Amino acid sequence: MEITISISSLTRSQLIDYGKIPMKVTVTSRFVPEHVNCGLGGIILREEAVPQPYEFDYDALDKEGPTRWLTNFQTANWGLFTATINGSLIGGAAVAYNTPGVHMLFGRNDLAALWDIRVLPEYKRKGIGSALFRSAVKWAKERNCSQLSVETQNINVPACRFYQKQGGELGVISRYQYLNEPAIADQIMLIWYLSLIADR
Repeated sequence: MEITISISSLTRSQLIDYGKIPMKVTVTSRFVPEHVNCGLGGIILREEAVPQPYEFDYDALDKEGPTRWLTNFQTANWGLFTATINGSLIGGAAVAYNTPGVHMLFGRNDLAALWDIRVLPEYKRKGIGSALFRSAVKWAKERNCSQLSVETQNINVPACRFYQKQGGELGVISRYQYLNEPAIADQIMLIWYLSLIADR
């Protein structure tokens, strides 16, 4: 099947269609941190099976989903990508850069953040996510970014494996980031970084 990745400035109606692509993960295992010498000797992430597998819906945390991006953020500096097969939308990604209020940018002007990436379930594990990720990397390099960051959680083991496979390195393990968010208070924030300098 021919896959066409395009970069576009999406309209609100397109974002609505984009948001219909589910952001769910079936949780069968999670990463649990083990601190060596209270963390001074490092932190080891150990994968363990969860007692009862369950489905976690990321979109349920934000019922507006992608439609809120245009109203809540200055998206003029964002890269928005669609993955299509024969004209049908099957995936997409969003990259934030130089945007006030985006916590994943940490006030840096040399950092881009993979804000969102999603693929229809029936098209996963077919290289579409990797193609979208490569487009995000290329877009960030064109803006002279030195790194691309992406946030995920310890319950999303497939995403962690994916970002590791793409060359990312785990840069932040924040055990307490979500304590004030009841729906995800038991999760651990993991932030991955991909260096864009070496092979620019």
